[in-house]
Amino acid sequence: MTKERDDTLASRISRALAERIISGQLAPGERLRQDHVAEEFGASHVPVREAFRRLEAQGLAVSEPRRGVRVASFDLKEVREVAEMRAVLEVLALRHAIPHLTRAILDRAEVATAAADSSRDVRSWEAANRAFHRLILEPCAMPRLLAAIDDLHAASARFLFSIWRSSWEARTDHDHRAILAALRQGKGEEAAAILERHVGWIGRSSAKTAGGEIPGALAIVG
Repeated sequence: MTKERDDTLASRISRALAERIISGQLAPGERLRQDHVAEEFGASHVPVREAFRRLEAQGLAVSEPRRGVRVASFDLKEVREVAEMRAVLEVLALRHAIPHLTRAILDRAEVATAAADSSRDVRSWEAANRAFHRLILEPCAMPRLLAAIDDLHAASARFLFSIWRSSWEARTDHDHRAILAALRQGKGEEAAAILERHVGWIGRSSAKTAGGEIPGALAIVG
């Protein structure tokens, strides 16, 4: 019973810390102090250490000898890597999901797209965007694959929040609508091709910012 409680608490702690890291509340390089986290959540060090391990597995934290655990930094090479991984894995998931996609699922994905288009800040946009992708991919029924994609979405979100937190503008995602149109027409390979281009485009655009300048092309991402 104690182990189950620790696992549940570790999950709660890791989710809370992940949200702070993704949103930028915890900055890259900032130290995660085990005693402070344990005190905040009323936990022993056991679930806190497990939470830290989960953050490391997600690429959100790093453990350094004699320096403890810190929030992982990220660079534009990592952004490109994440985008290219997402392009491969999401297309794989979509191809397995297509036979199980229903009109109701596609209708819900349409609602998520509309919510993203009308979002007034990057946080609500990211939640709606992630919901769209999850809706069309989840019917693949491949939990390990979906977990890997979730981790990659979290990594993408960190970058998006860092560049859009103070300069958000409403946008219309034409790719999401094109993916839905192809799926409704039974054109699975066309939908997969659009998704691959749509997600992979983030990395290729981001890689051009080696000098630290964020180009306007990042106004639309997947």
